[in-house]
Amino acid sequence: MSHTHVDDDVKTAHQDLHSEEGALRGERPGRSRNPLIKVADLAWLEFEKPDLDRAEVFARDFGFGVAARDERALWLRGTFAGSPCMVIRRGRTSRFIGPAFRAAERADVDRLARATESAVRDVDAPGGGKVVDLLDPSGLPVRVVHRGEELPALPGQRPLLLNFGTDHRRTNVTQRPPREPSRIQRLGHVVLQTRVFARALDWYLDTLGMIVSDFHFLDGQRERGPVMAFIRCDQGSIPVDHHTLAMHLGPETGYVHSAYQVTDLDSIAAGGEYLAERGYRRSWGIGRHIFGSQLFDYWRDPDRFMLEHFADGDLFSRDVEPGWSPMSASGLAQWGPPVTRDFLGTNPSPAKVREALRALRGDNELDPARLLGLLKAMNS
Repeated sequence: MSHTHVDDDVKTAHQDLHSEEGALRGERPGRSRNPLIKVADLAWLEFEKPDLDRAEVFARDFGFGVAARDERALWLRGTFAGSPCMVIRRGRTSRFIGPAFRAAERADVDRLARATESAVRDVDAPGGGKVVDLLDPSGLPVRVVHRGEELPALPGQRPLLLNFGTDHRRTNVTQRPPREPSRIQRLGHVVLQTRVFARALDWYLDTLGMIVSDFHFLDGQRERGPVMAFIRCDQGSIPVDHHTLAMHLGPETGYVHSAYQVTDLDSIAAGGEYLAERGYRRSWGIGRHIFGSQLFDYWRDPDRFMLEHFADGDLFSRDVEPGWSPMSASGLAQWGPPVTRDFLGTNPSPAKVREALRALRGDNELDPARLLGLLKAMNS
């Protein structure tokens, strides 16, 4: 049974800060009173792909550095000190394996292992460490890792010095940012889809101690509860990303996209031109999100996984309560080009129809009213 409760010291929503309204009386809280642990951040994401050479070419074009490479795996990193961003293991097909979250303390890994009757093992990653393997209610593998040695920082792109009105910070100097790969700084967040949204949400709050920044509900179905949550880590008074994990109800289970921080808007734009010149496909962008406020640009890799360059995201400390708002495609961006069907995943195909029918027949939280509400939201 879930033990998700709102903390006693959190009384009101921060209305107008990041959504139109806060919770109504009796609605789902956005945090657990007694989580098993509180993860500090995402560590990395794990994928399998049959062609590591092709994966490395795209990774370098997108802006990753290579932390390690052998015949079995490719470890990718950003310029910031810390853990790798991604591991791609050699496999028969291209698939997402799952996320790895960073434990704040070594004892947290042991605590999770005892609570879930799981084993603690050594980390197969540059720098080593200890890890415990879990499954979320969707059946997705989730790892929690305490790192050994951290990767050192690498040289990064410097933000451009901008002139604003009468605030002249640059004179007698031109500004010509090179058309080159954006240099990834770090992994920001991952977005997942699940058929068991409420159960999965409780698990991430109760087990990993994450807290909700924003809830989305379907128009006319608010009384049934939210269908999407933007979720952040809880580091007390230390501000963290508006969301480290976003999750929404849908007919499929697993990866939607992942996001990687770069320096600034010019890094996003010049890096995007570089990707376009090399034949990669933009999914949506450039624009600025509403929930999280990030500048964004979305691309497809050669295996059709979606990855995002972002900059200038919101940072929230623990005392910001969840916002509540209706889900809509028009609510995804403050400005930018119209959202694409590719980004929304609404391109019709026989496989998607079969997946939706299978989900409607399954033991999950998706029913015809929910499915129709989701389709309406993605066209509103």
